[in-house]
Amino acid sequence: MPQGAIKKVVIAGGGTAGWMTAAWFSKILRDDFDEIVLVESEEIGTVGVGEATTPYIHIFNRCLGIDEDAFVRFTKGTFKLGIEFVNWGRQGHAYHHSFGPYGREYGALPFHAIWLRHYLANPKDRLENYSLQSLASLNGRFMRPTGANSPLAEIAYAYHFDASLYARFLRSISEAAGAQRIEGKIQTVKLDAQGAIESLCLTDGRVVDGDLFIDCTGFRALLLGEALGVGYIDWSKYLPCDRAIAVPTRRDGAPAPFTRSTALSAGWQWRIPLQHRDGNGHVFSSAFMDETKAMEDLFANLGSAPIGDPRPIRFTTGRRETFWKKNCIAVGLSAGFLEPLESTSIMLIQNAILRLQYLFPDKGFSAADTAAYNAAMVREYEDIRDFLILHYKVGVRQDSEFWRYCHQMDIPDGLQHRIDLFSSRGRIPEERGEQFRTPSWLAVMVGQGLCPAAPDPLTLSIPSDRIETWLSDLRSVIGNCLDRMPMHADFIARHCRTDGLEVA
Repeated sequence: MPQGAIKKVVIAGGGTAGWMTAAWFSKILRDDFDEIVLVESEEIGTVGVGEATTPYIHIFNRCLGIDEDAFVRFTKGTFKLGIEFVNWGRQGHAYHHSFGPYGREYGALPFHAIWLRHYLANPKDRLENYSLQSLASLNGRFMRPTGANSPLAEIAYAYHFDASLYARFLRSISEAAGAQRIEGKIQTVKLDAQGAIESLCLTDGRVVDGDLFIDCTGFRALLLGEALGVGYIDWSKYLPCDRAIAVPTRRDGAPAPFTRSTALSAGWQWRIPLQHRDGNGHVFSSAFMDETKAMEDLFANLGSAPIGDPRPIRFTTGRRETFWKKNCIAVGLSAGFLEPLESTSIMLIQNAILRLQYLFPDKGFSAADTAAYNAAMVREYEDIRDFLILHYKVGVRQDSEFWRYCHQMDIPDGLQHRIDLFSSRGRIPEERGEQFRTPSWLAVMVGQGLCPAAPDPLTLSIPSDRIETWLSDLRSVIGNCLDRMPMHADFIARHCRTDGLEVA
């Protein structure tokens, strides 16, 4: 029987996860609760390794009624059309995993089937030639989507921003909508007779009770992990990187409209351009490189002067055994961590919040709701995990012990099935609900050097000259659209430059 509506939601921890949750609950669901309380301590810092996002953030911000220009200006942000991968599949090679579509369908056949037929005979033709986002990235251009029936109408983009400023931006929205912030450090978590969370006991003696508790306490997972005893599933055998060193550098020149990921001997290095600085970091495996060497490699590849001290971060890639137990749901790093290779951290926070809204409980906490939520989150984490593994597994790079390990490691059966299907006839199966769709898998598979043994048989009846003409027309249309796009720095200066900063 229903046991009454949830009236008080307590969010443990701030940062991006905590304030995204508070903003959504207070702004979208504010009439459903009596109290929304967020407990955080200024003494506890946030991880903040990621300042890049995926296009899904548009849904979240739009629902909150956020003005995009104001948001970008406040967070000192720039726009992101995708990720450039340097030295991944092999040394000296780069490719773009860009947002948005590649080409267009050819009748009933997907674009990639036709292009792969052409590519097998013309291996110098680059996939990037058929993506407006990729060409705009290479040429430093950006604009919002416009018009209809044109690649310009399909421009997909995300953001680079200062994550701490985004949390502050959301805090102002949350508090204006009625959320209450409590400054304090959690000392203990009190459980009731049924093993659910009853209250949070702070170090100064205050007690914060509630009906539903959201664990946003980061890697420690103070509520779900420590208090409720939910274990952690370690995926290090698939994703061996377990350390990062982050450092900001001076902004030199115009900011690029893409994130750069450069593979190094035992991991990879990110560069994220903001209006006022670049975010940089070296993600590496401590089993193959010590921190001193990792620091040396990071500074050798910065490209501009550091403007802050390097900050080491330790992590274990994986997820909680379950994400929702009793009256507690983990959101953000307390739920799991997938390294920031594809900028998925904020997307995972957002999706956790939206799933919780769909399956929001009453005080009875239905087992069916909990099971459905956990199953959906497991599927999402595993889907993203497999997509990340693809970057490490596929390619010819074996010039270090780390890359030889990645090339030879066992991988999940589902990922192996995908690789086998593409290697055979270029087929890309698409599962319902996946965050990374066919264009993403195509970009990374081709970019990493995976090539099908033969084309899709349904393309063989199409004359080669017709395919070449069709592809030439596509390139021409995309090129014309590119010419209409302003420079990225000019767009920012015109619409959302942070006061007092020069973009270029």
